[in-house]
Amino acid sequence: MKLDYVGFRPIISQHGIAFKQGKDDKFIYLPYVYEIINALKNNYESHKNHSYNIKISKENISKLHNKMIDFFPSLDKEIENKIDAYKKHLDLELEDIEKRTHLSDIEKDIYKTNLSLMKDYRIKRAKNKIFYYYSVRTIAEIIKENRIKEINIPFNEKFWHVFKTLQGVLASEKINSNIKVEYIDSTLKLKFLTSIY
Repeated sequence: MKLDYVGFRPIISQHGIAFKQGKDDKFIYLPYVYEIINALKNNYESHKNHSYNIKISKENISKLHNKMIDFFPSLDKEIENKIDAYKKHLDLELEDIEKRTHLSDIEKDIYKTNLSLMKDYRIKRAKNKIFYYYSVRTIAEIIKENRIKEINIPFNEKFWHVFKTLQGVLASEKINSNIKVEYIDSTLKLKFLTSIY
């Protein structure tokens, strides 16, 4: 599966196209997800505690797909179905412009042109977001499978973002979790705690 960085979330209207700073493409988090998955892959029967050296690299994104297939064998088909549904949503959004009575005909044409110009961009961005959520679900599956109660990693804003998403995934499965930031051995660390027993 081919994934590429796309960019910030577009804000599209009859006035033009802008990009929302702070709403970056989920693609930027994929190397961090890969490292968390790699760090969690361990034989917990023989070793209850596990240590791993994190090496962030964009080259690991293709390897991430292979790790996810272990947990979601029909991953590619599921992503394809979600992308097809998103394309239908974009088509409906385009049709909806005609129903906006507060817009003039020229404004409607401009709005529709702007939406059409950004269609591929938005589809690629949606694909990255869908892939990201499946990758975080993979972390959740590893946590559940191995009954992992605590994860400690170096503090990084991108790891924190992944943990926040993971917290939402686990909450949807009725598993409580907590994220703490603390100094451990004079280094700022992220601590992710779960209520799995």
